[in-house]
Amino acid sequence: MKKEFPIILVIVVLIIFGAFALGIKRTKTIDWEESFNEKSTKPYGLSIFYRELPFLFDEYEIRTVYHQPHSYLAANSEDGWGDHVAKGNYIKIGNSDYLTPLSVHELLNFVNNGNTLFISDYYFAKEIQDTLDIDIGFEYNPSKDSISELSFTNKSLNFTKIDKNDGDYYFTDYDSISTTVLGHVKTDKKRTNFIHTSFGKGSIYLHLEPKVFTNYNLLKEDRYKYVESLLSYLPDNDVYLDSYSKYQTGYDGEVEQESNLSWFLDQLAFRWAWYTAIIFGLLFMIFNAKRRQRIIKIITPLQNTTVAFVKTISNLYFETKDYKNLIEKKITYFFEKIRTDYNLNTNELNEAFISKLAAKSGKKKNDVKTLINYIKLIQSKREYFEGNLVTLNKHIENFYS
Repeated sequence: MKKEFPIILVIVVLIIFGAFALGIKRTKTIDWEESFNEKSTKPYGLSIFYRELPFLFDEYEIRTVYHQPHSYLAANSEDGWGDHVAKGNYIKIGNSDYLTPLSVHELLNFVNNGNTLFISDYYFAKEIQDTLDIDIGFEYNPSKDSISELSFTNKSLNFTKIDKNDGDYYFTDYDSISTTVLGHVKTDKKRTNFIHTSFGKGSIYLHLEPKVFTNYNLLKEDRYKYVESLLSYLPDNDVYLDSYSKYQTGYDGEVEQESNLSWFLDQLAFRWAWYTAIIFGLLFMIFNAKRRQRIIKIITPLQNTTVAFVKTISNLYFETKDYKNLIEKKITYFFEKIRTDYNLNTNELNEAFISKLAAKSGKKKNDVKTLINYIKLIQSKREYFEGNLVTLNKHIENFYS
């Protein structure tokens, strides 16, 4: 170890010197990309809006939607397999061009059932524009300072000004009978940029300046008051915020938020501290790979019990990620128990079967229907994931609890 110490010392000094030199030479550039990412701390990210949203809708639940709306809303509907029925306000800031025709249909159905849709973007999906009979235009900002003024028809609400604005998007055409003009944008002339229209039992609010929700504008002067006035039009209810990040797979349950490690890696000091810790860890492993004495393994006898055997087999399937086998066996054992305990035929999983099972088991029909519908859904899949197994297990445990 004494012979190795000088080598380790030289390596550590070189690493620290290199990190310091790179840190001095590196020039921090500001990324002005309009990502509208709710996790981004960059000027045109939405991290501040995302953090403050629970305070704007106090006492109501804020859910982040990481899936396509058609998948998420269909699952969390009256006849869906989700863990709740989606009701309230659906908010989308920027990036609405990803919306598929199926997602637009599901969003409009969501509104038709008495809910609210709020979208702030420069353009909207073609299906939305066609359904609501609207057109959008663009006018370059003639002012040298690129400043536009945003205001409301209701003069008691807060107006604001935004800079770094190359031009104004505005509504060139809309149904004046069913549409209410709520706000305007102005450079050389005033133009409509915020409207409301009723759709079925619900409401749709369309806004054409998503930059007001970004970190840069919320931190500048009192522009946040304009955003507060915008959201004051929405009813007090739960909020579904459409995420910048999207899982393209079908909805199988709530998705937990991703780690914030990326924020630390954006900070120069934290990033080099992280890299240095990894390098030191690797060096420690390399120089301690050779031990002075062989490790004497302690072999414990296997316990030949039924429970231990079952756990071993289960762990084997789980560790090899054989979710398909586990799911099929779990469904098979569940149906065998139904046939044994309640003397029911499980060949046809129809409405009559659900009613009989609910009656004999004493469970609520909706709970039984959710379980059977999820089993039918999962049997139709070709691929299985850990989330499918966890959700199935939760439904079955709820049935027996």
